[in-house]
Amino acid sequence: MTNDGTPQWGPPNGEQPYGQQPQYGQPPQWGQQQFGAAPQYGQPYAQVPQPIPVGPDGTPPLWAPWYGVGFFDAFIRFFKKYARFDGRASRSEYWYWILANAIVTIVLYGGFIAVLLSWSAGHSSTDEYGYTRTEGTPPYWAFALLILFGVWCIGTIVPNLALSWRRMHDANLPGPLWLVSFIASPAAIVFGCLPANPAGAQYDRPDLG
Repeated sequence: MTNDGTPQWGPPNGEQPYGQQPQYGQPPQWGQQQFGAAPQYGQPYAQVPQPIPVGPDGTPPLWAPWYGVGFFDAFIRFFKKYARFDGRASRSEYWYWILANAIVTIVLYGGFIAVLLSWSAGHSSTDEYGYTRTEGTPPYWAFALLILFGVWCIGTIVPNLALSWRRMHDANLPGPLWLVSFIASPAAIVFGCLPANPAGAQYDRPDLG
């Protein structure tokens, strides 16, 4: 009530009633927080992928993945990183190598089978009883193809596993997870198609060059 006896509407001493929002343009009093408003401190920053460094020729260092690599560069890089299980490998590095390996397999092992079939067709005869006999010896260079294929398979065991290991790192997954593909072969296709994850940079070792 005022001094002249008329009633005063509202809270005494100009206090703000409980639950009432402050007027437009008026900041909330100390210790008050708007309903649903999030605190402005402690908010994490969004991860921004770091650019891959390149040399004067535009080639990334061996410790880094090479996104958009070509066929021949992927083939050469495969052997340069022969037994490196650190770092990452892009999808293009992985699948271009799979293509190169398939071509070599077709040329060596497929050539061996083709030579045997061709030689067998020209040196086979059927007797009066219907039995087929093959006479002579296959050409030696056919077995040379088979030997080369065996050397190729043995020589690429370690780098094949290392490349697969790095492909898992590029998806920010542990490398040993690739061993699942030894039990379930289709998993190798799934792993090879996984997109790159910038968080996989944790597996890079720039100190190794």
